[in-house]
Amino acid sequence: MTSTEIRNSFLDFFKARGHTIVPSSPVVPFDDPTLLFANAGMNQFKDVFLGTGKRSYVRVADTQKCIRVSGKHNDLEEVGVDGHHHTFFEMLGNWSFGDYYKKEAIAWAWELLTSVWGLPKERLWATVYRDDSEAEELWKRVTDINPAHVLRFDEKDNFWEMGETGPCGPCSEIHFDRTVDGNAPASLVNAGSPELIEIWNLVFIQYNRDADGVLHPLPAKHVDTGMGFERVCAVLQGKSSNYDTDVFTPLIERISEITGREYTGSTTAVSDIAMRVLADHVRTLTFAIADGAVPSNEGRGYVLRRILRRASRFARKLDVHDPIIFRLVPTLVDTMSYIFPEIRERQSQIERIIKGEEEAFNATLDRGLEIFEEIAQKAKSQNRTMLAGEEAFRLYDTYGFPLDLTQLMAREQGFAIDEETFNKLLEEQRERSREAGRQVETSARIPFRLHDSSLADTEFTGYDRLDEPRAHILAVDGNFVVLDRTPFYAEAGGQVGDTGELRIREHPIRVNDTQRDADVIAHRIEHPTPDLVGLDVSARVDSERRLSIMRNHTATHLVHAALRKVLGSHVHQAGSLVAPTHLRFDFSHFSRVTEAELEAIEEMVNNKIAEGIELVHYRNIPFDEAKKMGALMFFGDKYGDRVNVVEFSEFSREFCGGTHVPSTSDIGYFKFRSEGSIASGVRRIEAVTSDFALELYRIQEQSLVDRIQLASREIEECRRLEAQLAHTAAPEVGLSFERELEALQTAANRSLFRGLGLSHDFAAQVENSRGIESLISRIAERKKSLERELSRSQIKDLSATIEELVKSAVVVDSIRVVSAELSAPSADALKSLGDTLRAKLGSGVGVLAAVIDEKISFVCVVTDDLVSSRRIEAGRVIGAVAKIAGGGGGGRPHMATAGGKDVSKLREALRATLPVVKSMLNI
Repeated sequence: MTSTEIRNSFLDFFKARGHTIVPSSPVVPFDDPTLLFANAGMNQFKDVFLGTGKRSYVRVADTQKCIRVSGKHNDLEEVGVDGHHHTFFEMLGNWSFGDYYKKEAIAWAWELLTSVWGLPKERLWATVYRDDSEAEELWKRVTDINPAHVLRFDEKDNFWEMGETGPCGPCSEIHFDRTVDGNAPASLVNAGSPELIEIWNLVFIQYNRDADGVLHPLPAKHVDTGMGFERVCAVLQGKSSNYDTDVFTPLIERISEITGREYTGSTTAVSDIAMRVLADHVRTLTFAIADGAVPSNEGRGYVLRRILRRASRFARKLDVHDPIIFRLVPTLVDTMSYIFPEIRERQSQIERIIKGEEEAFNATLDRGLEIFEEIAQKAKSQNRTMLAGEEAFRLYDTYGFPLDLTQLMAREQGFAIDEETFNKLLEEQRERSREAGRQVETSARIPFRLHDSSLADTEFTGYDRLDEPRAHILAVDGNFVVLDRTPFYAEAGGQVGDTGELRIREHPIRVNDTQRDADVIAHRIEHPTPDLVGLDVSARVDSERRLSIMRNHTATHLVHAALRKVLGSHVHQAGSLVAPTHLRFDFSHFSRVTEAELEAIEEMVNNKIAEGIELVHYRNIPFDEAKKMGALMFFGDKYGDRVNVVEFSEFSREFCGGTHVPSTSDIGYFKFRSEGSIASGVRRIEAVTSDFALELYRIQEQSLVDRIQLASREIEECRRLEAQLAHTAAPEVGLSFERELEALQTAANRSLFRGLGLSHDFAAQVENSRGIESLISRIAERKKSLERELSRSQIKDLSATIEELVKSAVVVDSIRVVSAELSAPSADALKSLGDTLRAKLGSGVGVLAAVIDEKISFVCVVTDDLVSSRRIEAGRVIGAVAKIAGGGGGGRPHMATAGGKDVSKLREALRATLPVVKSMLNI
């Protein structure tokens, strides 16, 4: 059977037995911030097992994409070395949610393996939990397995738990005997031998473990099974290695084709191990990126970066120094996109991300490998078996080598790494970064005495109102005042704190900032005011400032959604600032956002603003309820039991506790003002809204007007140059520019403000700007061409003048001396004339000058014979001459240039040429 037939056969078998076939959940579980990657088929049904969710079905089967690269499932070191470990794999599974139980699960597993797939019954073994007599009896009663092949094991092998507490239960594993004669002894079961391997695990979830470790029977019992797809393919196709199945052979053949290396299937040959690593790792990278992850320096992004860099290093074992991983993606897409279409839909993006990462790491990889070899050789010479943690940290910090990559290279040469020192240095580096961040913000933080007090929580009323007519002062410390209730929003989630005014009777107290610690909100007042505790105050927020902040915060959600729709679902927030004047948004992305992409994002945001979508603000709702709504969340973010969610129709739905405008139309306008990189894999945009956006549009349109005027002036200059050259057809060129400019100006006028407000035709404005820039560029090229042509013409005319200058040269001691002012169009033209003069002098010195842009340019030339025999150098001559005109210069012995500031001294300077030359000849 082919792998495709095996997968389809599994799903068809359970579909025929009443199971709903569902697609794999994403391998990046954005709805579960506790999990780096989906690592088992049960992940998408976790809420069912926890009793917090339900499905419309009670029987289900699927093939789940899984990645295991961390924690207790981390087999990264074994990948490529043996034939059955992978970082990415498929998990075939079937589930029962309170429906069938052990009897059906065991009977159907046996039927599929032996009757449908035809595996030899005598080669199959079953294990059960040590006191699960029910499962043991069922194996012997509902199947015809050899009773001696049913064995009991302890918790380590045959008891499944979701965590330290929660749903759990015994499991029954099915193992296959791969020995030649099929007579493996019982001692090989669960012994980690490749000759007797587990192929299917049937988990019976029947208990709930409480905090004291006590097991309580569940009211509803579930079945959760998982079968390693690649492993069962190897069994059914009669292969000793998963990499020899048709799951991997297309990739390995492609690697062989690219590298020119033959794959032999050896478990020890370095090239074969490298090929297997590449074949495995490209699968992990492709599926993770397709589902929204990107290589970065944190969380799951760093896991991907480690995997990619590990693959890049193994590519060196195949003498490949150029990016190769991205070239394997098309082969993977061809073989697996029929069941996972997302990898074809996002193929181009996947290839770009992988290639960019490869190119970035390749720039330092070779040098890092050299450094490692130097470290290893030094250690060998000192008879050390341990490489210093400082050396490993240097490779990590300077050359981007993840620790596990350095460990891999060290093991290959018989070394270990001092991990303790490495981790100590890493933590010190992180602490320095944290401390730097803390120091930036310490000035605004709540004083220690308030922070450490047992104050009651402050009631925040600022979602619905901007004033509080009566509040009570609970505490004062220096410049900070705590109220029992307040409309002031405290800085959080990127949104800056409110400013405004507290008022005691008629006495105003200015509030310059608002901060919080947990649910205690503190107002930073302008001047310390003692004896306020216990007084009643009114509180009023600066309404215009808050409204600007609300506009920008709402726009932040719109731009986040637009970024994900235009750039891809891998985009997620990496930081933000919501201020009254602008918004800043940092996000994960692998390359510069192009102008076309920025235009598409900006247009999408403005369209949503124009739609006037009303805000739906879910406040203080259970976290699980927010998850079910589909609110956007990310790995590593911390969420409480109760959360706030903001929703703008189906366009944007995110966790957020900030303040927002009631409708997107209240934002007015949105405009990007910058985009750039702030770290590897992290981009930053800054934008403005409302009047700030309007002003930016006005500035940009004024710039457009200025550019049109510049184009007009440059066209006039071209026509002047054309007239100078007296080309009869040339004016038609300038005329064509004028016609094009007129058309652009007409189009631009349609989108200019004219004092009536902003046009919504953003695309037209952008197109006008591009048209003008293109026209100015072409005019500039034409102008340069005309200037070069005019210069050549003038030089040609002046060449005759050079002939006359040589004929009329003053002769001193058989040396010709020439000095003259010419009407050269440029300094380069003057140098060219100097070359002509030098060639015609025979033996002599010449100084030429020209006034260009109201400044003097000099050039001095000396023939070779005088440089070598008479020690006359052009630099010394021109230095003395130019000094008279308030300038100076220098150059080579046979040619030098200089400038002069005082045009009125030009003739005097030229007259000095002859005396200067005579002085050098001692005449």
